[in-house]
Amino acid sequence: MRDILGGQVLGEDKMSDPVRETQLGLKKALPKRFYQQAAVMPGSEGGFVVALDGKPVRTPSRKELGIARPELAEAVAAEWQAQREVIDPSTMPLTRMLTTAIDGVAAAQEAVFEEILRYAGSDLICYRAEAPQALVAREAELWDPYLDWAASRGARLVLSEGIVHVEQPSEAIRAIAALLRRYATPLELTALHTVTSLTGSLVLALALAEGEAKPAEIWAAAHADEDFNIAHWGEDYEAAARRAKRLIDFEAAALILASR
Repeated sequence: MRDILGGQVLGEDKMSDPVRETQLGLKKALPKRFYQQAAVMPGSEGGFVVALDGKPVRTPSRKELGIARPELAEAVAAEWQAQREVIDPSTMPLTRMLTTAIDGVAAAQEAVFEEILRYAGSDLICYRAEAPQALVAREAELWDPYLDWAASRGARLVLSEGIVHVEQPSEAIRAIAALLRRYATPLELTALHTVTSLTGSLVLALALAEGEAKPAEIWAAAHADEDFNIAHWGEDYEAAARRAKRLIDFEAAALILASR
C-alpha cells in the first residue's frame, strides 16, 4: 500500500499494539482519497482482493491484500469505500489486521502463537478482587462460566486473589495450546492476538473464537472491574474515548473469527 497511499502505510508495525497503532496513525498527516470505487475482485493467487478503481490494493511488501472469504473481503472493501476526503487508518481495523497478517504474522506464526499462549500464564479472569464483596460477586458471575468452559476442555486454571502471581498447571497450558492450534492461519492468529491483548484473557479470546459467547458478552466480561468502578465513581471522558477506540479493533477481530 506504500505506492497507493503516497508513502502512507497501513499496518507497517508488524505486531504492534492496536491502541498504540491507532494513536500513531492519528498523529500522521492523512493521505487524501484518490479513488472513486472500492470493490472486491478475484485475486491473482486465488481468493479475493480489494481493488481501488480496478487496481488491487497492495501491502508494504507488495503483496495483494488478499482474503479467502468473500464476505470478509466485502467488509474490507467497505472500509475503503467509507473513507471520505482523507484515508484514515484508525477507521480501518480490518485492513490493518489483514496487512499485519500478510506482511508480519505469515512469516512468524510460531512466534506469534507463543506470544499469545503466554497470556494463559497470567489470564485476567484468574486474578480476583479481594473486596468489595459486590465486585467479588460480579467477577464470579461474569468469569466463572468461562473458567468452567476451559476446564471442560482440559484447562483447569488456578485462581488468585489480588495481583499475586500464581503458576498455572502445565497440563492446563497444554490444553489451551491445543485449542489455540485450531487457529492456524495468519489472519486468525492476528485476530486472536488482538482480542487477547485487548481483553487480557486468552480464555475469553478462545471462548469468542469457539462461539461460546457473543462479542458483547466477552467485552463485558473483560471490563468487569472497569464497569464496576464506573458504576460507583463515574466515567472519565478520556478513558471512555480510549475504550471506544479499542472496541473498534475488538469488533473487527470478532468479525474475522466469526467468518472462519
